[in-house]
Amino acid sequence: MNIQGVKELVDQFDKSSLREFDLRKGDFQMYLSKNEGGRVAAPTSVTVAPVAAAPVVATAPVASAPVAAAPVTDSAVGASTETDASTSTVVAEGEVITSPIVGTVYLSPAPDKPHFVQVGDSVSENDTLCIVEAMKMMNEIPAGQSGVITEILIENEQVVGIGDPLFRIK
Repeated sequence: MNIQGVKELVDQFDKSSLREFDLRKGDFQMYLSKNEGGRVAAPTSVTVAPVAAAPVVATAPVASAPVAAAPVTDSAVGASTETDASTSTVVAEGEVITSPIVGTVYLSPAPDKPHFVQVGDSVSENDTLCIVEAMKMMNEIPAGQSGVITEILIENEQVVGIGDPLFRIK
């Protein structure tokens, strides 16, 4: 995450009614809190540290509000890939399917059932890729197009926001 992205997040956090915000993406971690000594206070504290470093601890134990988590990329086994020269990482090809709502992602219809799709699976336009639970409502997320799943960009029970990437289909 670049410095401009961090500045935008801090600015949005300052303008919001959220009291705490925790973001983890790869080796990047950011924790924002408007709480001070167990009471609400005006100043915002910002801590940015790699995930491998010691964990960031709030000054007082408080319940954190659910926030949208960053996508986590599973390896795209057997998928067609290209190398991004600027970062030297492997980028899977295909169209990204994003979340239309805020909620918790479930990759299978029930905890004891297999996932709806795996990397390498062929899907049709109306096939269900996952379920996003929002306010106790289970919303099936369809593929929206036919193709092959090249990447799963989220983990089971991950909280997502509107527009967060879920899957990549080629």
